[in-house]
Amino acid sequence: MVVGLLTIVSGQLSLAYAQNSQQTPAKAQNNKKNAEKSVGPRKAQSGQTAAARKNPAAKSSGHKRQTSKATLNAKNSKASQNARPIRASFGQMAGLHATSDALGLHSSVALVVDQDTQEVLYSKNDHVVLPIASLTKLMTGLVIAEANLPMDERIRITQADVDTEKGSSSRLAVGTELSRGDLMHLSLMSSENRAAHALGRTFPGGMDLFISRMNQRARSLGMTDTRYVEPTGLSSQNQSSANDLAVLAAKAYNEPMLRELSTSQGREVAVGSRTLQYNNTNGLIKNPQWDIGLQKTGYISEAGRCLVMQAQVAGRKLIMVFLDSTGKFSRMGDAERVRKWLEQKSSMDQRFLTSTAQMPG
Repeated sequence: MVVGLLTIVSGQLSLAYAQNSQQTPAKAQNNKKNAEKSVGPRKAQSGQTAAARKNPAAKSSGHKRQTSKATLNAKNSKASQNARPIRASFGQMAGLHATSDALGLHSSVALVVDQDTQEVLYSKNDHVVLPIASLTKLMTGLVIAEANLPMDERIRITQADVDTEKGSSSRLAVGTELSRGDLMHLSLMSSENRAAHALGRTFPGGMDLFISRMNQRARSLGMTDTRYVEPTGLSSQNQSSANDLAVLAAKAYNEPMLRELSTSQGREVAVGSRTLQYNNTNGLIKNPQWDIGLQKTGYISEAGRCLVMQAQVAGRKLIMVFLDSTGKFSRMGDAERVRKWLEQKSSMDQRFLTSTAQMPG
C-alpha cells in the first residue's frame, strides 16, 4: 500500500506539472511553488530559497531521507511479493479444529495411552488419518536400526538428497560426508531432512526397496492407516493416525539406539574444517519436569505441528501423540496440559484412596 501511495503521489505531481505547462506563466509559477511546498524538502534547482543555498547539507539530508524511505518501501514491497501464502493444514480444511475437548488442546488430534496396560487415558480424533511430517523419521530410524547396518560407514550427501518437495534448506552441503550413525542422530534429534534421505538412498537395494520396507514394517505392526512414499516426511502423502503412531512409538522405544539419539540434547558434527552444532527440536527435552524416553517432532504446512513422545508422568509410562497443532509452541503446550492434568488426577486419586483406607470398617 505504501508503494501504491507513493506511486499515486508521484502521479499527482506529474499531473500537476503537466497542467501547469498549459497555464499562464504567472499562474504556472504560483502552482509550481505550491507543489514544491507540498513535497517538502525536494526543491526545484531554480527555486531554492536563500537558506537552502546557504545550507546545502539540509538539502542533501532531505534527499537522503527521501531516498531511504523509497528504498525501504521498495524492500517491503519485494518482501510482500515474495512472502509465501499461509496454507491451511489438512486438519483445518476438514474442520477438525472445531472439535472441542476437556483440556482445550490446540492439536486437532491427540492420544495418550498407558504403555503397559494399553489403557487410553485421553483421545481426540485419534482415528483420523492426516499427514505426519517428520514423525516419518521414526519409521526411517526403525528400519535402519533393525537392518543392523554398520553405523560407522561413511555416507556422502549428494544432489539427490536436496529437497525438491518443499525447497527447505540444510546445513549439510552436497559433498558432506558423515557416518551412518551421525546421519541417524541428526535425523532423529534435529529432524535433518538430507540426513534422513541419505539413509534411505544408501539402504541396501536402494530407495525404492527402503520405502517398500517402511510400508511392510507398518503393516506388520498393524498400522493399517499408515502410508509412506519417502523417508523424510516432506511429502504430505506420508500419512497416519494417532493410533498407528502410538503403536510405532511403542515399538521404536524398544530400540536403545532410537531412545538415545532422539532424546539427545545436542550434537557437534565436524564438516570439513567447520564444526556444526545441532540441537533437539523438542524443547521439553531440557525441561527437568519431564522424563522423556523417546520423542520426535514434525512440521509441514499440510500437517501442522506434530509431536510423539514416550514419557513417564505420575508414575506411569505413557505414549503421547499430538497432530495438527496450530502455533509454533502449541504442541509442547498441549503436552504440558496433559502432564499437569494427569498429575492432578493422580494426586486426587491418591488422596481418595488414603481417605478411604482410613475410614472405620
